[in-house]
Amino acid sequence: MYAKLMIKSELEVLTGMHIGGYSTYSAIGAVDSPVIDDPRSRQPIIPGSSLKGKLRTLLVRSMVKDITKMPDPNDDPLCVRRLFGSGATGSNKNNPIIKARLQFSDAFICNADEFREIGFTEVKFENTIDRKKGRANPRQIERVIKGVKFEVNILYDLENESEFIEDMENLSRAMKLLQLDYLGGHGTRGSGRVSFRRINLIPAEDTEGILASHMDRVSKLFKDVENYELFSL
Repeated sequence: MYAKLMIKSELEVLTGMHIGGYSTYSAIGAVDSPVIDDPRSRQPIIPGSSLKGKLRTLLVRSMVKDITKMPDPNDDPLCVRRLFGSGATGSNKNNPIIKARLQFSDAFICNADEFREIGFTEVKFENTIDRKKGRANPRQIERVIKGVKFEVNILYDLENESEFIEDMENLSRAMKLLQLDYLGGHGTRGSGRVSFRRINLIPAEDTEGILASHMDRVSKLFKDVENYELFSL
């Protein structure tokens, strides 16, 4: 049994999004916390690891009874580990190493032409106050601006047909949860609201017709993702 499914979509930024990059030097008046970008194009990107980690965390939080006691990733429920992978550590030393069925690519901007004139980012000024001394601590945070869209590509390896629907249910559930949460930092202050648009399922390899036989049901799962979000802008 061998099949691969490409899950393509556009991830639209609904409120300014900050996924931090790295700055070795900050001059006076410079941005304290820049976003991560592609060194070739200098355009912001969403690392595949950031999207994968957030989806996994939200999915596990929806499954455990006590979210204040999250398990080690290698102790996640089996249905999560087979999607996102696991190593040999964790509390149960008998847990096998599991190769992730999902592969996440870095996501690049797909509507760059719309922002050529105004740019892709904004600088948000924030201030924290020392309550005892009454002293302000201002900082500048770079954010990807509202309306920027990233092309998301997730590749799924089908290894067991009997688990395919459950895998897709869990992936679509995680994507729904992300639309009720946030991506990147400063989410509790309004940053990082995103929405999945134009989800397209493409069988990349399906010689036995396995994917085709389930496509109607799976397509409905991801259509529900497109219609499921905290708010529309």
